[in-house]
Amino acid sequence: MTTPPEVTTTTPESALAPVIAPPRGTRLTLRDASIGREGTAVIDGLGLDVAPGEILTVVGPSGCGKSTLLRTLAGLLPPLGGEVAQDGEPITAPHAERALIFQDDALLPWRTLRANVELPLAITGLRRTERRALADEWLERVGLGGHGARLPHRVSGGQRQRVQLARALVGEPRAVLMDEPFGALDAQTRAGMQQLLADVLRGTGATVVFVTHDVDEALFLGDRVALLGAGPGRVLRVLDVPRPRDRTSHGDPATVELRRTVLTSLGT
Repeated sequence: MTTPPEVTTTTPESALAPVIAPPRGTRLTLRDASIGREGTAVIDGLGLDVAPGEILTVVGPSGCGKSTLLRTLAGLLPPLGGEVAQDGEPITAPHAERALIFQDDALLPWRTLRANVELPLAITGLRRTERRALADEWLERVGLGGHGARLPHRVSGGQRQRVQLARALVGEPRAVLMDEPFGALDAQTRAGMQQLLADVLRGTGATVVFVTHDVDEALFLGDRVALLGAGPGRVLRVLDVPRPRDRTSHGDPATVELRRTVLTSLGT
C-alpha cells in the first residue's frame, strides 16, 4: 500500500498575527452645549471631549452642574442647545452602551446579589445559564465570590457598591458614568473601592466620567481632571494627572501642584 505524500500547507504571516480587538471605549463630546432641566440652563457654552478608554474625573462646587452633566451624557436629560454626542452621533435617549452609577446603590432588595447583577443581562434576553455564569464571574472580580445568594440587606454598604459596580460592568458598556458612587462610604472602605475600581477597569477599555467632591479621589482615579465653575459655569480647565496611578505619589511635586490648582479652582 502506497502512503500518500505528506501535504504541507503554508499559512500567510498576516494570518498568524494576533487579532487585536478594537477598544470598547467610546468618545463622548459636548460642543457649545447648554445643559439643564425644564428649560433652565445650569451650564452654557460647555465644550468637553472625553477620549475613548480614558477616565475623566469631574470636580466643582455644589450646584455647578456635575450631576446634570452625567445625566445629559446618559441620555436622561436632553441638551437645551449645542451638541452632545457619542462617537459623533447625537445622544437622545438612554442606551445600554452607557451605564450610570449613583451614590445610592439602587439594588433591588428582593433580589439576591447574583440576581441584581444578572438584571441587565436578563433585560437583553440572555439565557439564564449564561447570565448566571457572567454574574458569578463579576461577583468574583469585585471580591464577592460565593456571596451571590445573599440579599442586599445582609451585606455592608461597601459590598453593595461592589455589586452595583458588577451590575454596571457585566453588560460590557462602552461608557461608565459615575455620580459620586463612594461618597457615602467611610474613608477606609472608600479607599478600597477606589483601588478596586482602578483594578477592575484596567483592561475593560471603557470610557469613564467620574464625578466627585473629593480632590484626592479625583487625582487618584483620573487620567485627566475637569474643573467646573460655579454659577452658569463652563469647564474652566481640563488638566492631565501625573502617572503612574499610585498613592505613594501623593507627595510628588507635580501632584502637589495639581492638587493646589484644583483646590484653588474650588475656592478652598
